Amino acid sequence: MLLETPLWRQTPPAIFPVCLGFMSIALAWRNAADLVGWLSEDMGNILLALSTAFFLWFLMFYFAKVAKRPAVVMEDMRTPPARAGMAAAAMSMMLLAAALLPLNLSVPQVWWVGVAMQVFASVVVLWAIWADPPHKRHFSTFQYLTFVGPVVGPLAGVPLGYVWESVLLINAALVAFVIVTAGIFATLKRDPIPDALRPSVMIFLAPVSLFALGYGTLGQDSMFAVFYWVCNLVALVLVVMLPWMMKGGFSPVWAAFTFPIAAFTNVQIMAMAKGYGSPAEIGTYAGLLLGTPFIAWISYRSVMDWVTGDLSRRSHAAVA
Repeated sequence: MLLETPLWRQTPPAIFPVCLGFMSIALAWRNAADLVGWLSEDMGNILLALSTAFFLWFLMFYFAKVAKRPAVVMEDMRTPPARAGMAAAAMSMMLLAAALLPLNLSVPQVWWVGVAMQVFASVVVLWAIWADPPHKRHFSTFQYLTFVGPVVGPLAGVPLGYVWESVLLINAALVAFVIVTAGIFATLKRDPIPDALRPSVMIFLAPVSLFALGYGTLGQDSMFAVFYWVCNLVALVLVVMLPWMMKGGFSPVWAAFTFPIAAFTNVQIMAMAKGYGSPAEIGTYAGLLLGTPFIAWISYRSVMDWVTGDLSRRSHAAVA
């Protein structure tokens, strides 16, 4: 299959949540170096370079795939993980703008491209949901990336001077978060989570962590405090649920572990900077020392599965 179909023609959207997690944890190492004396900023810079190359590599292949046959965009939107992948690519682009800032590179165009990609992803996913038969339309945690994804905007938007735009993005994301969360719990009353999608429960940690980061960046400390303690509570619950989530073994859905862990780690680093003491320090070290190798392993497994074509096949990616 690999020889018959070039890899770029079967690039799966499922790889982009991994890109998002990889870049996020790299940014965490860079931010932690400002607070932890024994950490070198070189570690963060190296990881940022690797994660940026990782993201751009797959983004280039996906653009080539779409250029070959544009209809693959809608064909890729058949499954919730693929829809989340499209949004994760947009979030990664906005995060890339934030990753460039510590290197004294201010590239507002990158941020705006990410915002535009997020809007496009939302429109495409809405269209795909509308095109689904009524019995297949339901809420899932994957929709957090699509509709709450703009919450990433302030991380680079505020330093770039786009303050009111960042406020608009995060408040719009908060409305979407309330709607999607209510819809998820209503859905869970009717339909239990399939075993194959259990890792997606981890995504609950991502939006609350990102809201803490966004409001913290905007200087709204009371909102940061609310979401900080909520994300700590959610993290504790999810740690207890890890054996249940991982029971089915590795699959493309394990990408759902990456960016929530990385977002949680970044929140703890921001909390350290704001003087939250021991809880923030414990969370920071746990995220960096335990989360980093876990995310790196998932990234490695995802690449190996992509090379063999398994990632595309198991995530039901369209072929150009």
